[in-house]
Amino acid sequence: MPICIECRHPVKTLWTQYSGAGDPSSGHNIRLTVCKNCGRFCDKYVEHDFVVLFIDLVLIKPQVYRHLLHNTLMRERDQFDPSIIRLGTLLLLFDVYLTWARIEKQAAPDPNSPHGGSNLGSLAQQPIVLQYLFFLILCTFSTLAFHVCIRFLTSSPLSPLALLNLLPTYPRPNSVSTALLVSSSTKLFPILMVIWDYDVPAAARSLGWAVVANNVEALEILLDCGYGVALALAAAGAVARWIVGRMVLWVVGLEGVDSAAESGVAADGRALWALMVYAREWAGRLAVG
Repeated sequence: MPICIECRHPVKTLWTQYSGAGDPSSGHNIRLTVCKNCGRFCDKYVEHDFVVLFIDLVLIKPQVYRHLLHNTLMRERDQFDPSIIRLGTLLLLFDVYLTWARIEKQAAPDPNSPHGGSNLGSLAQQPIVLQYLFFLILCTFSTLAFHVCIRFLTSSPLSPLALLNLLPTYPRPNSVSTALLVSSSTKLFPILMVIWDYDVPAAARSLGWAVVANNVEALEILLDCGYGVALALAAAGAVARWIVGRMVLWVVGLEGVDSAAESGVAADGRALWALMVYAREWAGRLAVG
């Protein structure tokens, strides 16, 4: 059943369609339902296009998450919406590119290395297709670990959160993955690299912080569990993803790839600050122009 995106009150319908109306999503010949509980429109995003939705997703507005998770993407029998499958594939391909670029730039190349100074070790000697397949497997396994961990904690009766009565068992695990994929849309921002050349590791760390904030918001809205539990779920998923990623790197002899890289919260904070300063300068140039 759909809900009011303002107060979460269940409603029977989000709009009233007049006879002879066209596509309801076009916003023509329909009247939005007013919520009897709060007096506002139940779902204003019915009349908005994808660009507005994406902007509000980036701004972490709870209303747009309720629109997507409860009123748009929810399917019977907990099935994935086809658009979510396409989004997940696109996010995975972006992850492959960013991970590949980040690992190559993490440490200063050694000119005396038998692999031509590459940080990829013996992997650099393989054909480019095999290198791509490796990073595709790395990102796929890491992403699966992230989703499986959070799905287990939210939907399994054996979850520690369920056993401690901190979170009721959620019966729709695919909806949990849908929430995580929708809230990870911020990862698509690196498409700007085709226009502006900026530091990949710094951008990846900054985007990581933004994605975590969106993941926490999406989990809190979907599960109505409070921000503390949502943050714990996102952190557990991130740890699982990191462990699996390290295991895959260890198998190919890249277990020390992070040893020469600057890491930690301080580095992430500096990267985020640098990106904010750059964005402010860029916005200033646009205003002057």
